[in-house]
Amino acid sequence: MPRVAVVRFPGSNCDLDTLRAAEGVGADAYLVWHRDTDLRDADVVILPGGFSYGDYLRSGAIARFSPIMQAVQRHAAAGGPVLGICNGFQILCEADLLPGALLRNAGLSFVSKPVDVIVERPDTAFTCDYDSDCRLRLPVAHGDGRFVAAPDTLRMLEAEGRVVLRYVAATERSPFQPNPNGSANHIAGICNADGNVVGIMPHPERAADRLLGLTGGSGFFTSMVTLHQDS
Repeated sequence: MPRVAVVRFPGSNCDLDTLRAAEGVGADAYLVWHRDTDLRDADVVILPGGFSYGDYLRSGAIARFSPIMQAVQRHAAAGGPVLGICNGFQILCEADLLPGALLRNAGLSFVSKPVDVIVERPDTAFTCDYDSDCRLRLPVAHGDGRFVAAPDTLRMLEAEGRVVLRYVAATERSPFQPNPNGSANHIAGICNADGNVVGIMPHPERAADRLLGLTGGSGFFTSMVTLHQDS
């Protein structure tokens, strides 16, 4: 089973949920404090959701300088899987591990509700247990979830197939408002060129247990196990 390091920053509030979701698929999951400098032989690293450093200055902008991020960057550069969820996605962008930025929602309000998304990249370290174009219902909870990037960057992400999750288009039938934050091209998650670093705004750890009413997010965690077994 993979060793999964869940990084805890001051202000993280989804760290234990993420830890339990990883443990639920059999992973050897453990917490790593942001001041640490060692990932302790992690096979997988997850940056969970929350409000690192209170979102002061800009979401993820201070957390990127935490000592542990040097180890995360080395892990990613060596091809190790890294998943950033919500605030973790923001941190990955601020640390230049992923392109673009997450800005205030278009409606300038905090959004917390289920959304429908499409899995467009089923071959990453965290989506290999999903089929292409699989439709999931996952919760979002963010005030700064609007993905933006320069036009050339957006074209590159689309041309290279690096959009991992996309909010359902307004023309598709869904009981939920599409694109809850105004993200460019309805982007809900992206990956790096190698597919080992993934950032998503929805919370799969909140949709990975039948007791919670949603189970579509479990594939992000079972994919880690599948990848480890195949490596």
